[in-house]
Amino acid sequence: MDNPNTLSQYEDVAGRDVIEHLRQLAAPLKGLRLVHINSTKMGGGVAEILHKMVPLMQDLGINASWEVITGETIFYQCTKSFHNAIQGSPVNIPHSHLREYEATNKQSAEILRDTLRDADIVIIHDPQPAAMIAHLPDRKGKWVWRCHIDASRPFRPVWKYLRDFVAHYDASIFSLSGFAQRLPHPIYLIPPSIDPFHAKNIALDRKNLQAVYHQFGIDPEKPIILQVSRYDRFKDPLGVIRAYQLTKRFIPPLQLILAGGGASDDPEGEMVLQEVRTAAKDDPDITVLLLPGDAHRTINALQRIADIVLQKSIREGFGLTVTEAMWKNKPVIGGDTGGIRLQVINHYTGFLVNTPEGAALRIRYLLHNRDILEDMGYKAKEFVRENFLITRQLREYLTLVYGLLHGTEERIELNGTTLM
Repeated sequence: MDNPNTLSQYEDVAGRDVIEHLRQLAAPLKGLRLVHINSTKMGGGVAEILHKMVPLMQDLGINASWEVITGETIFYQCTKSFHNAIQGSPVNIPHSHLREYEATNKQSAEILRDTLRDADIVIIHDPQPAAMIAHLPDRKGKWVWRCHIDASRPFRPVWKYLRDFVAHYDASIFSLSGFAQRLPHPIYLIPPSIDPFHAKNIALDRKNLQAVYHQFGIDPEKPIILQVSRYDRFKDPLGVIRAYQLTKRFIPPLQLILAGGGASDDPEGEMVLQEVRTAAKDDPDITVLLLPGDAHRTINALQRIADIVLQKSIREGFGLTVTEAMWKNKPVIGGDTGGIRLQVINHYTGFLVNTPEGAALRIRYLLHNRDILEDMGYKAKEFVRENFLITRQLREYLTLVYGLLHGTEERIELNGTTLM
């Protein structure tokens, strides 16, 4: 079980001054009604962040809550197409799917009308619930659209459709400046984060690690390369298999583990998983795992026993699996895209690559230079400590709330301190 969701436990990790600053920022916001809305309670980085962010906001005295909208199969097919289109894939979405999308948002808005109408701040995550704003004209608070996707080069017809909804928000949040689109309201940049006290990130003893070797038939004597991600073409699992195959020609005692799960809002996952299994079926040193959404300690243990972690994405919003692996002192070989670039500092915390051949070259280099591998792993953890813990993201959310509620004021008083 995770440790209690209280800020005091973070002092040893983030520093007492960081926690005190959060309490000062939150003091004038006590009682503020803030609602997060997304489309899945489990699966993916958004849900993981909200599972921790909401209790921490509550610990600061903010009346924070989290609501999840649900829909039928056509709704999720439509929103998966949105996801792909925002990341640049040309997709043709039938009008019947768009009608289902709008109807689901309308129904969700009616169910949550009282909660949303009276909220001071509403944060809508990604495209799935984005159209709810069109059905709440009597809303009183500020609405924020939080896009976790790389929207730098969207498929324009689909983006135009979504933009008609997003334009009505009071602000938008993107993970990186390069992900953002021009919108008629303020844009905030807030990268995601990890929680060091989540079951996926806490320290594990040797017994936990040994159990994973036994459970999945992993050989502790062979080097392990690992990728943890959804079974999604943008994560390029077939490219990971190719990189492993190229590496194994020169380093025969080698294992590859592909570990991931599905999410209720991703209807393509099963198809990609079957493609991966087909590509891996003739090699006993490739382990393909379909894990449940709550297999946090298993993922934690896999990341800790791995020698090298890959995240060879073709497109990536941020890549919290990169952050998680770096927190465990692992160098990461990642796709040269999206938020991976913000975390993997080339030749310092890992390597950025564009092809399976490039990934294979870097795997060989690290396995032949263990001192460099360990040094990169140490630097990776410290980089996460300084930049990507949940306390930093919480501070930036609080700052955003101030910006929305006091945007027309020249001075804001915080417990005797003046912000200009």
